[in-house]
Amino acid sequence: MNKIALSLLLAVFFAVPAFSQMMDMPIEEYKGGHGQMMKMGNMDKMDDMMGMCIEHANEIGLTDDQIIKMRPLHREMQKKQVRFKADRKIAEIELMEIMEVKDFDTEKARSAVEKIAKITTAHHLEMLKAMKEMRTILTDEQFKKMEKMMPMKAGEKKPADRMMKKQ
Repeated sequence: MNKIALSLLLAVFFAVPAFSQMMDMPIEEYKGGHGQMMKMGNMDKMDDMMGMCIEHANEIGLTDDQIIKMRPLHREMQKKQVRFKADRKIAEIELMEIMEVKDFDTEKARSAVEKIAKITTAHHLEMLKAMKEMRTILTDEQFKKMEKMMPMKAGEKKPADRMMKKQ
């Protein structure tokens, strides 16, 4: 039983830093897919999508009222993103501290791993909630325009980038 627990913890110990680095990596560099739910990109980059909508308001056809509704939502997303990254990093450091000693407490390590998972899950649920709220501000036509501007899969170039290369 202890060997299984130790193996699991070591796997998580080595996976957490790699996962953390992957999450901080620009979406163009990460080639993994997340299926339909993540069609609009990495959830940790949700505030980028909202910023892009505001930045390209004319192309999407946003009204002044829509922009006024989106700006505070975008600022909140930026704040939540910073808090999430900080909380996750602190939890990862705490896990590493627990595992520094040769005979570390597997229960403490398990608890630290669960804490990291809870932080990540809570953040993703917040992102989904914000994504839903932001999409309710857009009309169907604006949403379609925004979708065309966003990469459809991780690593895929934006349509504008592909057209620029063809010229």
